[in-house]
Amino acid sequence: MKLGSHMSAAGGAWKAIERARSVDCQSTQIFVKSNMQWFGKPPKPEDAERFRTELAKGDVGTVFGHAGYLINLAGPDGDNRDKSIESLTREIEIAGMLGVPFLVLHPGAHLGQGDDQGVKRIAKALDGIFRATKKSQVRIALENTAGQGTCLGHRIRHLADIFGRVKQPERLGVCLDTAHFFAAGYDIRTPKGWDAAISEVVQMIGLKQVLAFHLNDSKTDLNSRVDRHDHIGHGLIGKKAFGHIVNDPRFADTPGCLETPKSPDLREDIANLTTLRSLLKKG
Repeated sequence: MKLGSHMSAAGGAWKAIERARSVDCQSTQIFVKSNMQWFGKPPKPEDAERFRTELAKGDVGTVFGHAGYLINLAGPDGDNRDKSIESLTREIEIAGMLGVPFLVLHPGAHLGQGDDQGVKRIAKALDGIFRATKKSQVRIALENTAGQGTCLGHRIRHLADIFGRVKQPERLGVCLDTAHFFAAGYDIRTPKGWDAAISEVVQMIGLKQVLAFHLNDSKTDLNSRVDRHDHIGHGLIGKKAFGHIVNDPRFADTPGCLETPKSPDLREDIANLTTLRSLLKKG
């Protein structure tokens, strides 16, 4: 895997690339706007140009985005759903300005409507968003989830069902989170368990649709359905498991980004990346 981390875009999106470069990231995830606001201002032309210039240097590999946390495409009709659709539409537009190839998206919570209805509503919303951004090359990478509350995505079939219902599945991909896998009941601590989880993705969605990984240990236990990230080797997945994860030859060129807590000096990222790099097999 191409190891890296989520980086703050405070002060300008291009600063995220500088931060990534400072800890030798081979991939980086950013928020293209504030993750806890519905709408954000698009970058100034000069800022977008600087981001693209830094990106073109190629030394931090793939830089991709994560959509805002307020977005819920699975919910019932109302103001929140309308805002969710408009918010993701705008984020796709901003990602296009920056040259970001895809945005990771939590599928959403059905809020009592049931799994099937929630999936239908996600697909319908995505169809409208893709029509509104038909000239864009930006894809949406659906993320597997821990399954808290009524959140969809804790079973791979939820993601597969969305692929099956959208009219433009070529605009989709997936991002797989290790902590979410574990909390959702996929025991990825052994090579056999990891292969079983990935085989489900391959059979239902396809290997080529895996655009990125989130590499997080888990504070919560197997099948807890609670999403709490921990530093690599400090959680209940354990350091050993990340050995077969980061060395999976199927994902040698796939971004694998940390989403663990960090200080401004990035010392936690440095420690986590050092741990992951120590597990990589040479050659």
